[in-house]
Amino acid sequence: MAVGKEIRTKINSVKNTQKITSAMEMVAASKLRKTQDRMKAAKPYAEGIRRVIGHLSQASPDFHNPYLEERKIKRIGYIVVTSDRGLCGSLNVNLFRALLNDISEWQKKGVEVDLCLLGAKGVAFFRRLKTNIVSVATHLGDMPKMEDLIGPITSMTEAYKEETIDRLFLAHNVFVNTMIQTPDIRTLLPVEPVGADDLQEHWDYIYEPDASDLLTNVLTRYVEAQVYRAVVENIACEMASKMVAMKSATDNAGKFVDRLQLAYNKARQAAITQEISEIVGGAAAV
Repeated sequence: MAVGKEIRTKINSVKNTQKITSAMEMVAASKLRKTQDRMKAAKPYAEGIRRVIGHLSQASPDFHNPYLEERKIKRIGYIVVTSDRGLCGSLNVNLFRALLNDISEWQKKGVEVDLCLLGAKGVAFFRRLKTNIVSVATHLGDMPKMEDLIGPITSMTEAYKEETIDRLFLAHNVFVNTMIQTPDIRTLLPVEPVGADDLQEHWDYIYEPDASDLLTNVLTRYVEAQVYRAVVENIACEMASKMVAMKSATDNAGKFVDRLQLAYNKARQAAITQEISEIVGGAAAV
């Protein structure tokens, strides 16, 4: 029964793995609700600060800020948001594929690329490609803090102010629903102007100091808010993708156990049949 013993060992091993994947599925499901709440909570602030930028821009139309100016593109930057941990299906892979395609299109035009990486998986991936990594931030946890993001963000915004880079993009996963998360790459700088239709018809602000100084600070807060929102949304995507991946792994482990159990029953039946045949043969010989 050496074969049967090996199969029993495999069955126990797969069952232990199944327990782990099932536990990870439940953990991801419990965290998903909290991450969705944080993602929704970050949305009104990001949208509100964008409306403030539109109002301030109208209040000082002659004011020029580097964050609002279009330039000839010679070098671009990406802030890339990925997960710190794996076991979340194709979440990071899909983002990397979309990002590499986008980078390739710019490089064909002779444009150079700088990267700011938020997440350990992005750091590991792009270091293997030997790309120009300007700043990184990893192990942000399930509840990221703005203080951990300001350093990497500032390195890219300062480069934009100093015209080291001429356009800044934000790449992350967008939460559609529990089953669908899609990669998204959008322009972060220069800030797209807010249309008059998106602004309130009646508004009146008292500025202290003047609108120009406020606009400079608000634009910085806007960039930080957009990146923070992307990080929070990416965590929600990670938990949803991990929950689905672990459920699939648990189900596949159950199917594998069933196949192993069937193989074990066949091996055991064959061994019993062989023993009976030997007994009958021995009795007949006597």
